[in-house]
This record gives sequence, structure tokens and C-alpha cells, in this order.
Amino acid sequence: MADGARSLRGGGGSGSGGGSPASSPVLGGRGRAAAGGGSPPGHAFRRVTLTKPTFCHYCTDFIWGLAGYQCEVCNFMSHEKCLKNVKIPCSCIAPSLVRVPVAHCFGPPGHYKRKFCTVCRKSLESPAFRCEVCELHVHTDCILFACSDCRQCHQDGHLDHDTYHHHWREGNLSSSARCEFCKKTCGSSEVLSGMRCEWCGILAHAACYVIVTPECTFGRLRNMILPPNCVQLFSRNFSKLHCFRISENMQTESDEDDDVDGSTQGSTKDIQISTDSSKQTLKIFDGNDAVKRNQFRLISVPRIAKNEEVVEAALRAYYINDDQQEYELQTFTQQVLLSDDVINRNDAAEDSNLGSVFRESVPEAWIIRAKPKDEEVIRIYPAWLKVGMAYVSLRVNKDSTVQTVIKEVLPLLGRQMECLQNFKLVEVLMGSKQVQRMVLDNQELILNRLKDIRKTSIRQMNQTRFYIVENSKSIVQVDLFVGGLPPQLSPEEYTNILKEELAIKTNVVSVSHVYQAQGAVVLQISCFSEAERIYMLVKDTVVNDKPLNAVVIPAVMASKIPRNCCPLLVFVNPKSGGLKGRDLLYSFRKLLNPHQVFELTNGGPLPGFHTFSKVPSFRVLVCGGDGTVGWVLGALEEIRHKLVCSEPSVAILPLGTGNDLGRVLRWGAGYSGEDPYSILVSVDEADDVLMDRWTILLDAEEPAEGAENGIAEPEPPKIVQMNNYCGLGIDAELSLDFHHAREEEPGKFNSRFHNKGVYVKVGLQKISHTRNLHKDIKLQVDQHEVELPSIEGLIFINIPSWGSGADLWGSESDNRFEKPRIDDGLLEVVGVTGVVHMGQVQGGFRSGIRIAQGSYFRVTLLKPIPVQVDGEPWIQAPGQIIISAAGPKVHMLKKSKQKQKKTGSLKEMKVDGVSVSEGGR
Repeated sequence: MADGARSLRGGGGSGSGGGSPASSPVLGGRGRAAAGGGSPPGHAFRRVTLTKPTFCHYCTDFIWGLAGYQCEVCNFMSHEKCLKNVKIPCSCIAPSLVRVPVAHCFGPPGHYKRKFCTVCRKSLESPAFRCEVCELHVHTDCILFACSDCRQCHQDGHLDHDTYHHHWREGNLSSSARCEFCKKTCGSSEVLSGMRCEWCGILAHAACYVIVTPECTFGRLRNMILPPNCVQLFSRNFSKLHCFRISENMQTESDEDDDVDGSTQGSTKDIQISTDSSKQTLKIFDGNDAVKRNQFRLISVPRIAKNEEVVEAALRAYYINDDQQEYELQTFTQQVLLSDDVINRNDAAEDSNLGSVFRESVPEAWIIRAKPKDEEVIRIYPAWLKVGMAYVSLRVNKDSTVQTVIKEVLPLLGRQMECLQNFKLVEVLMGSKQVQRMVLDNQELILNRLKDIRKTSIRQMNQTRFYIVENSKSIVQVDLFVGGLPPQLSPEEYTNILKEELAIKTNVVSVSHVYQAQGAVVLQISCFSEAERIYMLVKDTVVNDKPLNAVVIPAVMASKIPRNCCPLLVFVNPKSGGLKGRDLLYSFRKLLNPHQVFELTNGGPLPGFHTFSKVPSFRVLVCGGDGTVGWVLGALEEIRHKLVCSEPSVAILPLGTGNDLGRVLRWGAGYSGEDPYSILVSVDEADDVLMDRWTILLDAEEPAEGAENGIAEPEPPKIVQMNNYCGLGIDAELSLDFHHAREEEPGKFNSRFHNKGVYVKVGLQKISHTRNLHKDIKLQVDQHEVELPSIEGLIFINIPSWGSGADLWGSESDNRFEKPRIDDGLLEVVGVTGVVHMGQVQGGFRSGIRIAQGSYFRVTLLKPIPVQVDGEPWIQAPGQIIISAAGPKVHMLKKSKQKQKKTGSLKEMKVDGVSVSEGGR
């Protein structure tokens, strides 16, 4: 009755027998290569005549001569000599080899050069999909046949485990990729070949990867990766895009293509191969669901063809390698159940004699059906039961119910003493976009259930498993971050707002964390449907003219994090750097755990800090301009008291225009496409340094301009934080003009070169402008009045870089002042005489006018004056500006001068596998 313990990797096959599907009498036999030894896993090889240059998918060498061997199901090409060595399984049995079913996270379709489809192994010439979490690429009409073998990045209560194995992905490597074991080239730009672990990045040939020890140690970045077994997320009702906080507009674009997966895209590709007048093209549906969705596959068969030949071709089109004797073709006129849903365009009379498909009038479409069976052999997977086997095979008949199946399976798993009521049978559909689970009723007949699945879709039957699961009271807990609420309210007031706006159910929803200063709360929800309802409703809710935002938050189990692990929390501003942020998001999600990568346009930095609030030690990488860095540092300062690691070190990947702080910390003038893996290695090797931060109190003593009759109240005091510099006068005026130009035409400001050109343009317009700034302000440094020279701009600098790398203070020694440092607790005060002087400083010909150095400053404004802090400009009304040190110094990461050592091969493998250039930019 049972085959006992069997390796998933070794005995892949369909659910109806113990042998490989490749040995079926039709698909495996006709024209088969006479290769010695065991048959290749699931393939149906046939000798073919080559009409164009072709490469072997096993050894990547050119196939000389006119003959090669091709799998009729997945298009795997091979030399005759390589057949006996083929280890890569066919796409038809790939679902049976999945260890833990995890759905993929597909973004919008795009064009990817020199990439190959994982399902049909052909190049991606038309728009195709790629997974945002792993390196899977598929055609639009192949996406339904991709198995759910994405990386498992968190635990969700299903098949959880603490030991992680290599997660191998075939192909789409650089042609220079080298095998870690034999050191020979394993990548190819001509075919889908070579294997790569998507956690540690190790590369290997298809022949070499099988000898690798299964346990994965996460490679060179192991200390930076948030281990998947430390992350928990209950995500049953949420899509993968929601779970990984990927922009919503990507979901709408990909959903629009769902209805053409099997029709429009497929027909265009297949019609091109059926122009021969001796052949005909047929539409093939695989069940009721395909008919309703109008998702079909096109096959090309001879005009005079046996019914068995058409069935065989239809099975191949759906990547099914079963015996064709178990299937039959039906026309729409034979459908009773679907008579109301299907428009019969054939007007053909019902005819059950299907000896030959060739007739006077050939029906336009056919449905392939599985013939009914009196008994079958099914596989039962033991879920997370620690029984040391992959699955057991069980023979069922028309009288077998779910309860009898459980009763017969338990002794085979060594659980014969257990009570039947403690277990349940779960049906799992391993779709490429979603893994669906359904608990079967104990009295349901198994054969009837199989019949219903096949009637719906024989493709779905190939992707369906049955798990025996131990009953347990599963605790549902979904954490939802809700931002955009009014700040400085009590938990009760936030609860009342949520009740009024979202109609939350307090019996299943509670407020677990409140961030009053930011106007945000974290909801703890114990019901999947309620969590989904709130999440979808928040997107359309506005409170006090401000839209709310919601982010699904994973729970990080800090106690499971290894002691030597210091995970990296990554913030990326996708709007910075001319859309380079989008590419970096994609690359960092591949190199790290996607749960540690946060998009700043989706809720800001607070969701990321909340997720890592219990992590004992972590670092931060901010990808953006100086304004983005200031935003993250400001949020860190506000939430520091709620973090277990209250002083994480912060690294910078500069994506902005000036990037002065990035220059000082040696991260460069701006990102220009460097390998993301080498960036992460540099962050890991960076030195920890301290940096001063400053608080600026803006206290206007007079009403703002435009107040009617001067009755208006003065602006309330405002506090801002400063990291780099603060400017008054001409410097801030140029920043303000640039800011206004960017607001008028934001689409044009997507490159540093254009941005600097605009700065030059607004500067030339002010070149003849004179302003006696020294007459309009008064300066007091450390309680002492300072007389100002004749200047147009006054600048307070905290770092030795200003205006895209200029040294405003200068390098000359001066006995009056100390040598500036970023952690000396002092600010330097410098003056400029105008636009020409600023241009000379930018060119390195002059430096600014040194005025003072101190730790406490009071500036009195006698009239409205332009002010800018770290690039953010505005007009400040007359009053007082007080600058003082802000709390503790912040820990920053400074790029080490030492060159990376002993990372050459690993770096190369990461470049091959996940570089920005290969991410499809």
C-alpha cells in the first residue's frame, strides 16, 4: 500500500504510479534516445533535426551536426553523450520536487535581455514576469506553470523549520560565472544553465550542485542577513506584494495580464509555428476554469492525426507527462455543466466517436479531460511531522474517505497510537502566485475530490498535494502599521478614530503600539478577514485631509537571532538617483531577506524601526540623498528610546545630487551602478564613527508676510534637526529657486547632471544681485557678539563638505580655530560674498570667510531672510534662530580604506547572479 520513505529529489513522478513519467508508453517511448543508465528525471527526449545553431543545456557546448535530443515537454536540448548525465528535472515534475511550497512575488511585466524562461527554457523576447524575491523569470503564458518554489523568507505556521537548505535556481547567470567546485565556467548567455543558491550565492554546474552539502550558511553576508527562521508573518489573505511592502501599482499592472496568460500571449507565439498548410492549430482548454477565463493553449498537429496524437500534444502543452491513455478530448457540445457559461462557436453536432480529429469541419476548441478511475495511488505528505520521510504513497478506491486515508497513513508514519481526531487532511494548491490551503471534510470521498480537481483543471491537479496535519490551536496574529493619523493623541483617541473611520472590531483588533509624535499606531489583529478588510479600507481613508497608509509588519523573534548576527536594516528612497532606487530595491531583496528592506515611500522609516525594535544589535543602510539621510536619522532620534539597540550605526548609499555626507564618510559622490553585493561587503567592513547632530529652534517674533492688518499671530516656534549645514542668505535663496523649479516640473529632475545645471542657471540669474546680509542679521556665538563682515551668505557647517563636495572652511591652518571634525561638538561659521565667491569655492580656487567656531549660536533676523537646512529651503520671518547640540552623537559607518580581502570568488558569483545590470534595468 505504501512506498515508504522516499526522497523528493530521487523519485519524482506523477501521482498515479511509482515510476518516472518519462517511462510512459507514449511521451517517453516514441523516438526516445537510447541512453544507458536511468532515464533523465521526467524528460521525454526525442531525436530532432537542428535547423539553427543550438547549445546543449547540460554542458553549454555547441551541438555539432544536424541532430540533437530535445525534451518534448520542456525543450531541454542535449548532446547524445550528455543524456545519461542530465540531472535537471523536467518542468512537468518540478512541482513534485518542491520541499516547501512558497508562492512567488511577481511585479509588472517587463523586458529582460538575455534572460530565459524557467518553464519552457526559451529566451524572453516579449514582455515577461520576474519574481521580486528570487531569480525566477517566466513568459506571460508560462506563469501558470511555474511551481511555487520561491525562497521561504519567513515562517507562517506551515512547514516551519530552523535548518535552511540551499535554494537552487537554474540559469540566467553571467557567461563568466564559475563553478565553486570544478572552477570551470558554468554560466551561459545562450541557454538556461548553471545553478545558483539564492541565499548564499554559491555557483555550480548541474552535475556539481548535487554533491553540495544541503545545509546553507548564507555565505559571505551571513552576519547581515535576517535569518528566515527568526521572522514570523501570518499572511494567508495577503498577497506577496503586500507581505514584502512592494508598491501597489505593480500589482494592478500584473493583474491586468492575468486574463491573457493562456490566450493572447500564447496564441501569438504558437501561431508562428503552424503556418504549414499540412497542419492545423487547435485551442486546448484544460478544464472548466480555463473555459470560464478563456485561457487556452494552442497546439499544432497534422490535419490527419490520430486522437492519441492530439491528446499527447495537448498534455505536452500543459506540461503533463502522464500516459495519454488516461485522458480524452471533448468538444464544447459535450459539456453539460458549462452550457450556460460557454459560447459554442462551433455549431457542431455532438459526436462521441473521436477516432480521428480530422473532419470536414474541425471544432475550434477542445477540452482535455481525465478519464474516471476506480482506484488511484496518491501521495500523502507529513507536513511538519518529524518522521524522516518525504511522503508516503497510498492506494485509494471509490469507498476511501478522508478519515480512512488518515487511518491508513498514520501507521506508515509511526503514529499508529495517535487518535484520528488529532489529525486532518489538507489540500494544498501550489500556484505560482498563491499557495492555497483547504481542510477536507472527514467524510469526503477522495476519488470524488480528485475528479473535481481534474474537472476544474488538470494543470491544477499536477500542482496539488495532500498533507496530513496535526490539529493544533493556531494563534492568528497579524500586525498592521497604520500611519498618517493626527499626532500627539492618546491610545483611546486613536482607537476612537479607527472605530469611526474603519469600523474596527475591538474583539479581534487591539492597539499594541502607539507612536504619538509620528501619528501612527500598530494594530494587532487576530482574524485574517478583518486584517484584510482594514488593510484595503485604509488606502481610501482620509483623516484631517491627510491620507492614511497601512503596512503589513512581520514579527522578528529576537531570541532566535544568532549571537554573531547583526542584521542590516535597509531603507531605500526609490525617487532618488534617477530611479536607481528601484533597481537597488530589487537587488537588495535578492541579496538579503526582503523583510529587512523597506521602501521609504511606503510609510517612511518608522515601520522598519518598529520591525527591528526587539533586535539586540543591528545596522542601518540608507539609500538616498542627504535629505533622506536626515529623515531617517530624525526618525531614529524620535524612536530611539523604544529600541533595544538604541544606537545602531548608519551607513549611506548616496543617491541624491549633493551627497555631501556620503562624500565625508567615503561612500562616494553618488551611486553610479556599482555592484550591490560589493556595497554590502563594504558596509560590513566599515568603521564606526561618531557625528554631531544639531537642533535649530526657529522662533519668529513677527507675524508672517501677508497677514491682514497685522493682526495675525506670529508663527509658533519650530524645531528642525541639522546634520550637514545651515545656510542663510544667498545660499538658501539659490536652494529655494531650485526647489520651486523642481516643484513646477518634477519629471525633469531625474539626474544629477540636470539638477546641477539648474543650480548654475539660477545662480547666474543672481550674479548681479546684492544683499547686505550683515546689516539684516546679528550673530552671537557662545554668549559673545560677533561682528560680521560684508557678506551675502552665512553658513554653519558640521561636516567638511558643502555644495557637492566643496571645502568651504578651507585647509589652511589658523591659530584662532581648532581643526574641524564631525564629532568635536563644534560648528564652523563661514561667510560668502556672493554667487561669484560661491562659484570660486566650488571650483576649489578659494575658501569661505572664516567667522567663528562654537557650540551655541543665536542669530537675530531683522527682516525675512531665506534659510535652508540640509537642502530644505524656506523664507524665515524676523525673529530668533538658536542652534545647539542635539542629544547624543549619532553612530555613522565610514567606508574602510582597506581593500576587500578573500572575497574575490564570492564577489564574482554575486556579480554573476544578482547585479543591477542583470536585474533588467
